[in-house]
Amino acid sequence: MAASTGKGGSIRELLRARPGARIVLDDALADATPGVDERDDAEDEFPKVRERLGELHYKLYADGRFGLLAILQAMDGGGKDGTIRRVFSAFNPAGCSVTAFKVPSAEELRHDFLWRIHKAAPPRGTIGAFNRSQYEDVLVVRVDDLAPKEVWSARYEQINDFERMLDAGSIRVVKFLLHISKDEQRKRFEARLEDPQRVWKFDPGDLGKRRKWDEYKEAYEDVLARCSTAIAPWYVIPANRKWYRNYAVAQVLLETMQELPLQWPKPKVDPRKVVIPA
Repeated sequence: MAASTGKGGSIRELLRARPGARIVLDDALADATPGVDERDDAEDEFPKVRERLGELHYKLYADGRFGLLAILQAMDGGGKDGTIRRVFSAFNPAGCSVTAFKVPSAEELRHDFLWRIHKAAPPRGTIGAFNRSQYEDVLVVRVDDLAPKEVWSARYEQINDFERMLDAGSIRVVKFLLHISKDEQRKRFEARLEDPQRVWKFDPGDLGKRRKWDEYKEAYEDVLARCSTAIAPWYVIPANRKWYRNYAVAQVLLETMQELPLQWPKPKVDPRKVVIPA
């Protein structure tokens, strides 16, 4: 299995979906904590990782030559909103955008399926987070039979080409599948129904998707096998444990950003020669 459940090594390497490899999204994987032995260690380290992410974001903004696009996908209840709230709040909102993709509008449906996605891609010097993404067009469209197979099956390579184009434009693409078990989803749905402040998030339509759990799981497994590439890898994040989910996503982002050859811009003046008037 490409997403190892063993301890040790870089979390990013442990969770990366190898190109072409078939990953079985079983319940045991959703409960795993690869690379972390103790919860307390991860929770102690998490604020330090967030602080370092903020520092690198500032340098990314100042440098202006690179951008980062983070894609989050999950089964309903998988924790996309929670991850964005806990992890991406490390970034200055002035240079970080979050886009949630809902059912396409009438205008969006008049364009190719990537039109609305490309419009939301972050410019260089910034970070973008997608809550759902272009992958809905090979997940929901496939499982709910919204387009013929010959249409959606061609989209895997179209998506790969699109992500190669972003990378060629110095926008790094990193993709997270927040993987929860079916039993964990049930518990989270029940918790929503019991919480007056969260019950509004419950959509009865989610139960219809839950009945198609196996079909969605197979569709996600195909996405991982066909669209995890060297330049735009997928990371399978075991997400039953929220503390691990947050730490793992933050650590993968950190390792990715640390690889960027970021530089501080040259100053416009010689600071030694500047005299600030009294």
